[in-house]
Amino acid sequence: MPELVDGLDSKSSAFGFVGSSPTAPIPPMPVHPVMDTYSRYPLTLKKGKGCWLWDDQGRRYLDCVAGIATCTLGHSNRAMQKALSRQLGRLQHVSNLYRIPEQEQLAGWITGHSCADRVFFCNSGAEANEAAIKLARKYGHTRRGIERPVILTAQASFHGRTLAAVSATGQPKYHQGFEPMVEGFRFFPYNDTAAFEALLQECEAEGPRVAAVLLEPLQGEGGVNPGDPAFFARVRQLCDERDILLIFDEVQVGVGRSGCLWGYQNLGVEPDAFTLAKGLGGGIPIGVLAVNRRADVLRPGEHASTFGGNPFACRAGLTVVAELERRQLVAHAGRMGELLAGLLGELVDRHPQQLAGVRGWGLLQGLVLQPEGVTAAELVAEAMAHRLLLVPAGPAVVRFVPPLVIKPRQLRLAVQRFEAALTRLVASRAAAAPANQALTKEAA
Repeated sequence: MPELVDGLDSKSSAFGFVGSSPTAPIPPMPVHPVMDTYSRYPLTLKKGKGCWLWDDQGRRYLDCVAGIATCTLGHSNRAMQKALSRQLGRLQHVSNLYRIPEQEQLAGWITGHSCADRVFFCNSGAEANEAAIKLARKYGHTRRGIERPVILTAQASFHGRTLAAVSATGQPKYHQGFEPMVEGFRFFPYNDTAAFEALLQECEAEGPRVAAVLLEPLQGEGGVNPGDPAFFARVRQLCDERDILLIFDEVQVGVGRSGCLWGYQNLGVEPDAFTLAKGLGGGIPIGVLAVNRRADVLRPGEHASTFGGNPFACRAGLTVVAELERRQLVAHAGRMGELLAGLLGELVDRHPQQLAGVRGWGLLQGLVLQPEGVTAAELVAEAMAHRLLLVPAGPAVVRFVPPLVIKPRQLRLAVQRFEAALTRLVASRAAAAPANQALTKEAA
């Protein structure tokens, strides 16, 4: 199996992952009733409006995290308040034993604006990818006659925390302490056509084995790595030749964040299925598996979700997509993404010893750091002291994922605050260096 990559990011504990071990000492009981699965920043947020958040001390922060690419319309959006209040006055939840008009309306909007023909609703990105994995296995069994189907996915990927979704994730740190992983996944380097072709040939040397290829159009948690159109075109071609499903994980990049409505539109290829979550609900939990006719293989009783597609969550989704259209936020995200990339590029030019480059699509931009310099975790913490909220994407990439409603002056302010944080962090490091050298000599 190709070697998997590893790195720190926003899903890791304290943005610095610590794996578990059966021989590790048992930690003391927590002093609060919430399980100790997050090492949180010492920040308590109390309210928000648009791209701004306030903490319990009344301090105001410019939010370029948006709940990690989730709060599409920003905080306390008026349209969301009105629509969800009305929905609560009518109906918040019924079982999928019955038809749900809001669900059908949202499914109709998604299929009417994408390459999909049908939609399954759940509650999160992990659940959506779990559904995609089950769909792929069913397809492998029924359409390709595979007894033990394999799904090919990329190194540095992130697909969720459920056992199957984390097994599909090409980062070993997420596997530690939860072995054995679910079988049936093989990994290859992202955007590497030769490696993909070699792995596909190896897997199918003695007949059909591969049910699906699962890829992010842009790897978010893995370091803000955009897909290469030529690579994706070749993957699409090989999947068509062998009757293999091509599935895209658009949990982070979908619903307008890339400057296109869907991430796959940046690549010039259409998947057979794609997953959504995060930005679709604007902060309300929702997940989607959208499929074309060829991939529509799940039948009654084969998959379900108690809360998936309930009226409240679907009303949130309907409100988000209505606001995307009314306010032309997809095009706005594209323009703001160009502005942000340009501002960050100028920042790289001013600080070449610390910053290496910028990459991303739309309002999902990654600022790449130079090796051996300050880390993403350090910069995010320092930016917080300058009233700017950011999130790492690995140890050497700082991610900017603001609400899609952000304005040019707010982006300029974000970059100004980030530069102030970077300058202060570098200066404090330089000031500490002579003292550390002196201590080293004294110890010697």
